[in-house]
Amino acid sequence: MFKFCPMCKSSRISFERNRVFRCPDCNFVYYNNVAAATGCIIHREEDILFSVREKDPARGKLDLPGGFVDPDEGALECLCRECQEELGWCPSENITFFASFPNTYPYKNVIYKTCDMYFTVFVPDVKESDFKIDPSEINSVRFVKKSEINFDDIAFDSTKRAIKAFLSKFGLNKE
Repeated sequence: MFKFCPMCKSSRISFERNRVFRCPDCNFVYYNNVAAATGCIIHREEDILFSVREKDPARGKLDLPGGFVDPDEGALECLCRECQEELGWCPSENITFFASFPNTYPYKNVIYKTCDMYFTVFVPDVKESDFKIDPSEINSVRFVKKSEINFDDIAFDSTKRAIKAFLSKFGLNKE
């Protein structure tokens, strides 16, 4: 990420353990920590709601509503904000933390390492028409039957892992 130290411009900056940049000339230290992100498995009895990505990375692939946690924001607060921004809808109750998985998020030639936290919301009566999507964020939403999910259509490894773990709760492993 750095070819030169941002403080003293030395070319002797090093990247250690895939985590920390150090400059031996001025003692600059920068920790390359993971970014936190959330995702929401919104489900009914037979279906899971997926969004279709409008932006890269993975434009056109299936994803779950959610996104990156902002500074000074908690994971649940982020989840509600992201659902509101993307879907025009915020889960108000029955939100349950489900699982967390590491992920790699390539964006504009930078590889970001993330810690993705997944929540579930059971909403038996919600319909696609209940959502007012932001077309700059997502292309569309659709409910997919749990038994018909194609993992090749899903954007990110952590999302695939979360959906597989979720389906295993219902005895629907697709391995």
